Amino acid sequence: MDAREIIAGLVEDAIRQAFPQAQVPGDIAGLLEIPPDSAMGDYAFPCFRLSKALRMGPPQIADTLQKHINAPQVAEARTQGGYLNFFFNRTAFASQVLASVLSADGRWGASDEGKGKTVCIDFSSINIAKRFHIGHLSTTVIGAALARIYSYLGWNAVRINHLGDWGTQFGKMIAAYKHWGNEEMVKTGGVQALSDLYVRFHQEAETNPALEDEGRAWFKKIEDGDEEALGIFNTFKEMTLKDAKKVYDVLNIDFDSYDGEAFFNDKMEPVIQELRDKGLLEESDGAWVVDLEEEKMPPCLILKSDGATLYATRDLAAALYRKKTYDFSKCLYVVAYQQDLHFRQLFAVLEKMGYAWARDEMEHVAFGMVSYEGEALSTRKGNVIHLDDLLTKAVEKAYQVLEEKSPGIQDKQTVARQVGIGAVIFTTLFNNRIKDIDFWWDRALNFDGETGPYVQYTYARCMSVLKKGAHVDAQPDYNALNNEEARQLLLLLSRFPDSVKEAMNRNEPYVVTRAVTEIAKAYNKFYYEHRILADEDSSAKARLMLTDATRQVIRAGLALIGVETPEKM
Repeated sequence: MDAREIIAGLVEDAIRQAFPQAQVPGDIAGLLEIPPDSAMGDYAFPCFRLSKALRMGPPQIADTLQKHINAPQVAEARTQGGYLNFFFNRTAFASQVLASVLSADGRWGASDEGKGKTVCIDFSSINIAKRFHIGHLSTTVIGAALARIYSYLGWNAVRINHLGDWGTQFGKMIAAYKHWGNEEMVKTGGVQALSDLYVRFHQEAETNPALEDEGRAWFKKIEDGDEEALGIFNTFKEMTLKDAKKVYDVLNIDFDSYDGEAFFNDKMEPVIQELRDKGLLEESDGAWVVDLEEEKMPPCLILKSDGATLYATRDLAAALYRKKTYDFSKCLYVVAYQQDLHFRQLFAVLEKMGYAWARDEMEHVAFGMVSYEGEALSTRKGNVIHLDDLLTKAVEKAYQVLEEKSPGIQDKQTVARQVGIGAVIFTTLFNNRIKDIDFWWDRALNFDGETGPYVQYTYARCMSVLKKGAHVDAQPDYNALNNEEARQLLLLLSRFPDSVKEAMNRNEPYVVTRAVTEIAKAYNKFYYEHRILADEDSSAKARLMLTDATRQVIRAGLALIGVETPEKM
């Protein structure tokens, strides 16, 4: 049972009965509010929206509607000011929520509302010849979570890793390799050796500016198809993808496309020509731009004075290619907030080209920066935390915590992996994505409070309770759930589908993370206040059903954000 939809249906019926001539608002479910205090009700309908059409004050509307509310699920409909507040019949509510959650078979909140629609999600987008570092953590786990959430709601999610595999930096990499590297160094040192060369190049260039010219010359060779340059570059690319694949496997993430900047190199000229044909290209100091003064933005640079293309040129080609290839209904770019202007310009140029879908279907899903235990990170200065090292350390630290807290647990290494990796993901997705993240081990791996291990432990607790109660075979007495702790938990379970939809509509995975956290907290409060297997079997059965529903929803929620659920902790 979706409690919000039930209340929305009751409100709609009441409006039709009380005001037959009135036009019922299209989204009553979206208008419903959750009162700030549970003493005010479980849901509230604000009548202000109807006031103008009915030419009646909101309190009078609420009083009139209240007389037409009569349903077994609602114990009371009470007016307060311009609100109509609903109080559920606890026994009937418990029965219906549990029946709905348990019949969903682990997919409570899933739907087919996105059937026939495609969302392209551009995320992770690693750079060639650089190790996967913590700076890519947010884009990677946010994008993967959104792909799961959209898929859960019936969308076809296309996962795109738009590789950073084009630009002068790769000429610099080759210059560094030719100066200080060799095949054996790269073969044994892997991508780390390439990263070291990149750092050295910038250090040496500070005293030898001529290196910058060498870097540009080598990149020109890549653009011209020089055999040696392309051979070295492709070796770097293969090494990087092989290295990144290890991280993606640990995070259980895959992609449908690795088409990066280089893929669109031969697809830009038609876009540039289209801009010319439509009279959008203007010369500016030898370069070519699209004027965006009307949009109150700086001009979008399409071609440099030397004829070189830029990110914007390739992203225009990529957007048009994706629309043609996937016919998306949404295209999301999970990229740090510093690129906000770039994407606003990109969408504006597409709209000026006549592609109205750019306004409604494309979105920059921005996020904040990541620091590590109070320290900012910089690739150029060599001050980075590599993601594979972070994940390995997470597993090691989780193992140490389990040794202390659960020394007798079996298959401790597997559980440590689930807890450690889960803690990293959970921490990243716990807050609004635009907030900066400062990653601290003692917070991430804390078993108390709003953390991944805490929610995972709650799931394991549910499993333990269900195992102990496996012998109970009786008809449930839902009166055993007629208490405030059970009520709060049932409300949270009933609202989980709302959280999934909200997470998709706002492109905010943290909404799901917070929802399962609140469910875990509510279950633990219920667990401590009420002995699950006490009293007669019929009461125990109802509590066990609530435990099972909690288990299923926690598992579903954690799976959506990419966190596994250990059965024992």
